[in-house]
Amino acid sequence: MDAPTPVAAPPVRRAALAFIFVTILVDVLAFGLIIPVLPQLLKKLSGGVLADATVWHGLFATGFMVMQFFFSPIQGALSDRFGRRPVILVSNAGLALDFVIMAMANTLPLLFIARLVSGATSASFSTANAYIADVTPPEKRAAAFGRLGMAFGIGFTVAPVMGAWLGAVDLHLPFWVAAGLCAANFCYGWFVLPESLPPERRVPFEWRRANPLASLKLLRAHPELFGLAGVSFLMAMAHLVYPTTFVLYADYRFGWGLEMVGWTLLLVGLLTIIVQGGLIGRISRTFGDRRTLLLGATAGGIGFAGYALAPTGYWFWAAMPIAALWAIAGPAAQSLMTSRVSASEQGRLQGAIGSLNSIAGILGPTLYTQTLAAVALNEVRGPLAGATFWVAAALVSLGGLLAWRITTRD
Repeated sequence: MDAPTPVAAPPVRRAALAFIFVTILVDVLAFGLIIPVLPQLLKKLSGGVLADATVWHGLFATGFMVMQFFFSPIQGALSDRFGRRPVILVSNAGLALDFVIMAMANTLPLLFIARLVSGATSASFSTANAYIADVTPPEKRAAAFGRLGMAFGIGFTVAPVMGAWLGAVDLHLPFWVAAGLCAANFCYGWFVLPESLPPERRVPFEWRRANPLASLKLLRAHPELFGLAGVSFLMAMAHLVYPTTFVLYADYRFGWGLEMVGWTLLLVGLLTIIVQGGLIGRISRTFGDRRTLLLGATAGGIGFAGYALAPTGYWFWAAMPIAALWAIAGPAAQSLMTSRVSASEQGRLQGAIGSLNSIAGILGPTLYTQTLAAVALNEVRGPLAGATFWVAAALVSLGGLLAWRITTRD
């Protein structure tokens, strides 16, 4: 099926793009702040029993992604009907309130409910992607999506370190700071953010199009789009190796404590900023989106294999620059997908992709935690101890092969 004729993007208002960057950055900062303290808070509320805390951590991760699965297409469809601005602002307000609840929670069930709510409200990341597609011409979208990725890199560079410091004072303090950041983001957006989707491009909201399974029909309507969404799914599955097992893996393989993990996350963030903030635009202009996607997938496969083979922490660090180049694949895939649907379908597209990635988020934690548990239980050493990263390398490589096959005609 031929790709739809691209609709000229409206003039880009610098303040609007700056807000989208800032809103993603602040939201990532808010989520990053609680990364180092949430497991400790779960352990505390579990009575200090590590095994119970681990089970709850898995439930929290899965529950968060289940909510994203259901709410990403709903928010995408709502943004196609009412515009991007109100959806993003309501999400920011909801996150601020949710972090307040999490800061005050003193029982596991209450904290779990609050985490579910944050999964629903944070689904606006897909709406931010739709906003970028609205205001950016197709040939510049890879670079624009790369800048959003840079916001993630900055957020996860600074936030975990800040969260660890704040958590040392009080485990609840990072949640209060996260709530303040989201509230400030709402106020900033209220005064700065313009609407990106004009009324003539909006479409009626229909529940049958907003449910997560029906939203995938949009992907099936475009064979190449469906294949690229599969690439995005595999990449999302591979990326989950970091948040689900990295801390425990680094402890098992290298004997790293929280401080060393923090420095490593700092390095990862800096490399991400360099790649997505400075290199993705140049690479996509030079090679095009297709080759950029394939180059990123190749680097990811090699980088993850390097992580798995690393006998010491220093060898692990040495593999980071190669693995960091994988960050160019996501923006390139996003750019290829957005160019295959009309302006009025961008919200549905991002919602469908969000739901698909949420499925990865539901499956990934179990896949990686069970793999690492088997490694630890059998006291596996050597290259096979990096089994979780071998799994990630295989997923990225499979995604690269699928991308090569799907985009051959580009």
